[in-house]
Parts: sequence; structure tokens; C-alpha cells
Amino acid sequence: MSAFPDTIYAVQHLSFEDLGSLEDTCYSLGYRIRYFEAGADNLKKAFEYEGLTIILGGPIGVYETDDYPFLQEEINLLKVRLEKKLPTLGICLGAQLIAHALGAKVYSGHVKEIGWSRLSLTEHPNSLLAPLADIPVLHWHGDTFELPDEAVLLASSEHYPNQAFTIEKHVLALQFHIEVMSESLEKWLIGHTAELRQANINIPNLRADNLRYAPALEVQASHIFQQWFSQLQY
Repeated sequence: MSAFPDTIYAVQHLSFEDLGSLEDTCYSLGYRIRYFEAGADNLKKAFEYEGLTIILGGPIGVYETDDYPFLQEEINLLKVRLEKKLPTLGICLGAQLIAHALGAKVYSGHVKEIGWSRLSLTEHPNSLLAPLADIPVLHWHGDTFELPDEAVLLASSEHYPNQAFTIEKHVLALQFHIEVMSESLEKWLIGHTAELRQANINIPNLRADNLRYAPALEVQASHIFQQWFSQLQY
């Protein structure tokens, strides 16, 4: 793209699940950020945007359209966006929305995957996720998805085979949270306390792991995002 727009759009489904460390990376590259709040803002502009739109995580499922009607509009807009091959990054719920919009099944998984662990990376030359070979990442989801037909699988985990995929240059979908920052993860522990207790997660242990692993992930997340983002512009 010869004249890539100078603002990156981000769709939020929960106020404290923001771009995290990727926000600073975007700023360092000279880009501004504009957030859209799903369920409150009109998302049409975000999904019709010709620049990069990032779809962030949240605690609802893509199949809960009866309870959260805005999800269906979001899915419909996303289908059109993907058909146009506009640059799109999905994280957690965002990745599941992308998979669903491409016709893949999204469903409740057999176990809540919450906590830090290493990925099993598929073997691809110059894989985008190669910097994560020895870096634990934060998983925080109960749903999972089947791999869309046109997707290239990048990573799996102990519990779920489909953790990340790409489609050509324009789509990157990550079910894990590459964006988390150690300094803001306490908000997640507070905001998701009901889910954590229901899943019998040891909160002090998770807090300790956040502090132990998040700083290294922040560094590698920046490298991965810059590599993927740079190839969008050519």
C-alpha cells in the first residue's frame, strides 16, 4: 500500500482489554490509535476502514448473538471486510470472530485455558511467531475454533490445536493474548474474578506468572507486530 492510513483502528469488547504493549509499538511507528467500543459505538466505520483494524478480546462468545445482538452486525461487517482482503488482526475473541466469519466452527472448548504456557509452533520458513519459540504466552479463553479452509496454521497449545493462523498477508488471528503488559494485568485479575474463581484458578500464582513472563512477551510482541505490519504496506 503506497499511502497506508496513519491511524490504526481497534475494536474493544471490554474496556480493560486494550492494545496493551502493541499501543506503544504503534505509536513508535508513527501511527495513531482510535478505539471503538463494541455494543456502544457504530462499528461500520471500523470495519469498512481501509487501514489496519484490530479486533480485541472479550468474555462473550461469537455464538451469543441472541443475548448480544451487536455481535451479528459485527460478524456481517467482518465478512465483507475479509472478502475485500482489508488488513485485519484478531486477538482471542477477535480471532474467533475472524474464523466464524470465514465459515469455520467456533464452539465452547473442553477446558478453560487460562494461564501462561509455551506454544507449539508449526514449521514454516520465516514464521511470524518464531520469536515465541521459547517465550510463554498468556492464554485466557474457553472457546476455540476450527481452522478456516484458506488459513495457514501457525501455532497450537497443549489443550487446543488451533491457536494462530494467517491468511495471505492481510489476516493474522491469535487466540492467545500477545498484547498483555505486566503493569496492567492486575485489571484483568479484578475484572475477570468471577471467571477465575469458577475455573479454580489460583490468582496469586497467576499474578506471579504475569510478572515473571509478561516483560519478555512485550518485547517479542513488538517484533512480531512490526514484522507483520510492515509487509501490509507493500
